[in-house]
This record gives sequence, structure tokens and C-alpha cells, in this order.
Amino acid sequence: QVRLVESGGGLVQPGGSLRLSCSASGIAFRAYAMGWYRQAPGKERDLVAVTSSGVITNYADSVKGRFTISRDNANAMVYLQMNSLKPEDTAVYYCSAERSGLRTWGQGTQVTVSS
Repeated sequence: QVRLVESGGGLVQPGGSLRLSCSASGIAFRAYAMGWYRQAPGKERDLVAVTSSGVITNYADSVKGRFTISRDNANAMVYLQMNSLKPEDTAVYYCSAERSGLRTWGQGTQVTVSS
């Protein structure tokens, strides 16, 4: 059974940094595209960043240059380094694992950017 567990969320001031982590189990990790999505109150869940089983990455325009996604295939982990955080980055961040059109979600971790 696929299980994704996020950690690392919290409250941070504008301009600060956070690093989100996602631990995956129950999957052939290397074969999955791993991603981060976020959902703010009253809004849809949107892509933040995704990395394929290789080295290809893709970012939402709103986070390019500020966020970096990375993965550790040996330990089945995926990370999201978030720098220069803005209040509009406030959302619940979800880890995702996708293969052959099927996506599995973690439970989410809250990120709040506020002074």
C-alpha cells in the first residue's frame, strides 16, 4: 500500500525559508514522478513542483527561482526547499506520487507565511 508522509511545515515570516520532506513507502520509488502541490483556503489544489524518475523538474511560474524540488531515490524521499517565502505561499502542501496516470496523495502539511 502506497503511503506518503509529509513533514516540515510551520509558521514562517515573509522572506524566510522552510524545507518540506516527504517519505514514501509501498512503491517502486524510482519509477514514480514525485511532486508537491498546494491548496489555499477556497482555492483548487495546484502544482508547485514535480520531478520525474530522472532529472527532469517542472515548477509553477509563481515559485520559479525560489523553490527547489529534489529527491533521494535511495531513501525514497522527496524534498521541497522553499526560500523567499511570501504570504501568498500560505497553503496546505501535499506530496504526490504519480505513475501511469494514477496519483497518490499524502495527508498534507500546513505552511503559513505571516509576520
